[in-house]
Amino acid sequence: IESQGICTMAGIGVEDGKAKMALDSCIKYLDTKYGMVLNNPAFTRYYVELGEISSYPPGYKENAGIFCHNNPWVIAGETVIGRGSRAFEAYKKITPAYLEEESEIRKVEPYVYCQMVAGKDAKRHGEGKNSWLTGTASWTFVVISQYILGIKPDFDGLKIDPCIPEDWNGYTIKRFYRGSYYEIEVKNPSHISKGVKTIKVDGNEINSNILPVFNDGKTHKVEVI
Repeated sequence: IESQGICTMAGIGVEDGKAKMALDSCIKYLDTKYGMVLNNPAFTRYYVELGEISSYPPGYKENAGIFCHNNPWVIAGETVIGRGSRAFEAYKKITPAYLEEESEIRKVEPYVYCQMVAGKDAKRHGEGKNSWLTGTASWTFVVISQYILGIKPDFDGLKIDPCIPEDWNGYTIKRFYRGSYYEIEVKNPSHISKGVKTIKVDGNEINSNILPVFNDGKTHKVEVI
């Protein structure tokens, strides 16, 4: 999962179709109802040359467990190739707010991310492990805010590049950035996943998807189509 996620979120393989191939392989080999497993197939015995990864039971921890920490890397990769519906589907599989109906299986606090969820090779597939002890919350915040909703701080300003499910009509976000507030309304009348058509800032259209930096303590209205 790491190589497929890190490479695709970096945009490697987009032009020649290798990124799509990598992400399709993630779906085919790694995806489950409760998120993507770390590797497949699971190791079934200990290999001294591999060490820790083969020391765990199949489906747990590094041995084909669902590591929630790196699922967002694959989700980010899906937005890079423009598959907003798939990205949001994968996001919901590891996000506690969408897992209330699975509490008898998940067995951890319904308001906190897990480090690991038992994978498809485990006897209790879907059971959460090591809640709180994880970077999943921060990575998931980045992937939903910057890659799916597409409000991404950049060197030159606030970049607007959403990749959302086609059936979304739009959404609004208020963002404080470099000394100003931006009230951003994204509208999706054509029901597409990715591709900014126009942006207006305070009623004036700009020829970029990077918002100007004002640093004036004021609120600026942004309309994105």
